[in-house]
Amino acid sequence: MKTKWISSIVLAAVATLGAVNAAPENIVVVAVGAGQFNTLVAAVKAAELVEVLSGPGPFTVFAPTDEAFKKLPAGTVESLLLPENKEKLVAILKYHVVSGKVMAADVKPGNVKTVQGSELMVKVADGKVTVDGANVVKTDIMASNGVIHVIDAVVLPK
Repeated sequence: MKTKWISSIVLAAVATLGAVNAAPENIVVVAVGAGQFNTLVAAVKAAELVEVLSGPGPFTVFAPTDEAFKKLPAGTVESLLLPENKEKLVAILKYHVVSGKVMAADVKPGNVKTVQGSELMVKVADGKVTVDGANVVKTDIMASNGVIHVIDAVVLPK
């Protein structure tokens, strides 16, 4: 009886350690689970970029929150989600993504090429980072295929 009880405790401990040490999910799954990127996730789905952002990467995503999308002029998000605006939506979303995994500690000021092809302007001042004027409000949200940095505004390619 005692052996069975000890075995149960050991199995429970191993299961718990496995859950704690499990690798994070991919960027899309992490974004869905965060609960603050519903608009971004809807846009990624409409742009048919789920498979790409679920792929091996690695990617660095500057992810606008739902609140960030609300700062856009009324009707903008709804318009971008229409099938006829898919190309524009894809360009905007890809502008939020950089190839490679760039952790907050590795961020340097300057221009950074996005997967869209244009460059984001990264500024670092007084310990704060901005990306094309959007404030980075949370960093280093890990995913199996990269990292997410949360921004407070939607950035648009020039």
